[in-house]
Amino acid sequence: MYSKNDAAKFPPMGWNSYDYYGTMVNEAQVRANAEYMAKNLKKYGWEYIVIDIQWSDPDAGSQNPKVQYIPFSKFCIDEYSRQIPAPNRFPSSADGRGFAPLSEYIHSLGLKFGIHIMRGIPRICAQNHTKILGTNITADRIANPFSISRWNGDMYGVDWTKEGAQEYYDSIFSLYASWGVDYVKVDDICNTNMYPENPYSAEKEIEMIAAAIEKSGRPMVLSLSPGPALIEKAWHLEKYANLWRITDDFWDTWPLLRAMFERCEVWQKHVGPGCWPDCDMLPLGKLGRGFGSEWYTRLTPAERRTMMTLWCIFRSPLMIGTDLPQLDEETLPLLTNIEVLSLEKNSHGARQLFRDEDKCAWMSLGNGCPARGMAVNLALFNFRDEDAEISINLSETGCLSPGGLYSQRDLWERRDYAPVAGDSVLVKSVPAHGAVLVRLF
Repeated sequence: MYSKNDAAKFPPMGWNSYDYYGTMVNEAQVRANAEYMAKNLKKYGWEYIVIDIQWSDPDAGSQNPKVQYIPFSKFCIDEYSRQIPAPNRFPSSADGRGFAPLSEYIHSLGLKFGIHIMRGIPRICAQNHTKILGTNITADRIANPFSISRWNGDMYGVDWTKEGAQEYYDSIFSLYASWGVDYVKVDDICNTNMYPENPYSAEKEIEMIAAAIEKSGRPMVLSLSPGPALIEKAWHLEKYANLWRITDDFWDTWPLLRAMFERCEVWQKHVGPGCWPDCDMLPLGKLGRGFGSEWYTRLTPAERRTMMTLWCIFRSPLMIGTDLPQLDEETLPLLTNIEVLSLEKNSHGARQLFRDEDKCAWMSLGNGCPARGMAVNLALFNFRDEDAEISINLSETGCLSPGGLYSQRDLWERRDYAPVAGDSVLVKSVPAHGAVLVRLF
């Protein structure tokens, strides 16, 4: 029996094309990133290759940097109102093959394949009254012209009350299943921020998409964007989706990173198998080529470690947002520290212990409490602009025996330190905007 949770028992780890390529990625670049991942990152748990927005637009990026999304651009569409890859950018998709050849190649590397879509149906299909597979309904009959994106004019929302609406979603996910798609990122759906009075206005489209994935017979991770997700809709997100963004687009600045601590606190009780609140991509290495201005991440080395520490102890999905073949020696260790990355699969119960203007602490557990032979993961964060000592009374964890003595392992430095008592005060020197991550066992 199909279960959505089977598609994402653990937080997905992979690469997404957007932060570096924007709308402009092509097949050769996707293959190069997949090959790099298979050779250098797969053994550390990285496995998804995800093509982000506008893969059906043959002219995507041609008006950068003035315009990112070309108004009324002419997508490549099949006879049933379904977007197909632009063959000038994805040559193996020609002659109706779609993403199947590229997906097959990525699978041959031992990796998984994902794509981005906008919710809804292309406006050009509604205008041209194109068909919906398996029905006598045309696109204009299911399109809702009053449901649109604030930032991308490609699509109309699908009116769930109309005959043919579910059939349309069934048809596109049947196509994706035939291509071998493992992961679908659906945009303008988690928070439809065109409508601040009703930011979850696409609720029924989420349900239609979940039903279409189940009907397709192929497990696919369902990732919803953009955020911030609504905590009052947590029950609905957990029921129908695997990932949902808890922030709008996250980029490489300290204020955005600092704000993630509050978002993680809000969502900390909703993390578990098949349900992963998403802190968004990791803006590391080189960024921005597809936006017309390439730059190296503006996060300091300490801030990069803070980001990875928070994402991992919280158990956010991890999606690298750079061009992998250009990864530098400073970035690679962040993505290959197996002790830190192990928190994604081998921890649970993450929660914030304290947070103020200067500092923060998080903890998570292994498969139980140290008194039963398990471990406590403890992360200390320094929000100050200068180095500082951060202390924590270990009794605050609530699961260390006051009479116990615990080994101490620094997961970033991969060093063992002197054992500590379960009721002692642990003091760590933490760089400005930095983090320390230790395991007590």
